Amino acid sequence: MTKGERTRARILVAAERVFAELGFHDASIVKITEAAGVGQGTFYLYFTSKIEVFDEVVEDLNRRVRHAMIEASSQAGSRIEAERAGFRAFFEFTAEHPALYRIVRQAEFVSPGALRLHYTRIVEGYRDGLAKAQAAGEVGDIDPEVAAWALMGIGEIVGMRWVLWGPDVEPGGPTSAVPPEVFDQAMTFIERALAPGRTEEEGRS
Repeated sequence: MTKGERTRARILVAAERVFAELGFHDASIVKITEAAGVGQGTFYLYFTSKIEVFDEVVEDLNRRVRHAMIEASSQAGSRIEAERAGFRAFFEFTAEHPALYRIVRQAEFVSPGALRLHYTRIVEGYRDGLAKAQAAGEVGDIDPEVAAWALMGIGEIVGMRWVLWGPDVEPGGPTSAVPPEVFDQAMTFIERALAPGRTEEEGRS
């Protein structure tokens, strides 16, 4: 990584922290550069505006969470194992990077295009994985795209409830973790939703 790439990465890390802590409207380029330890002139070598660096932070978070989920699920031997590994990786990532929630939800009002791109990129890979599993007989007769959006919604809301709103979490403070029993319940629900249905022959037996 070159010096310029390291500087750009440092600005992104600082921007992620500032946007997560202060919100887009209270954040400023001055606060971002102070957090990054660079001058404003250096900021403008890499970004033209606050909204541009915000969009880049959303894209960077998206790239990292997708990488974490793909890396975890790629070693699984079945679709259900892949679901468990992918969901666990997602919850661990959000616990370590609560900005994924706090910043992406701001994008609904600040940069709707970035918000849509974030979710669409996740769904595209998810949909393709479900379609392959369906072709292999591991997933029932369900539209892979509808299933992908529904499963992503489960992950986001379950994570929000227990990672951001856990009983030991103060507003804006350190995150919690999804309890094992909650994780198991969520996975049981997902396994039943994705399970292949019985054939007519099995139903008559």
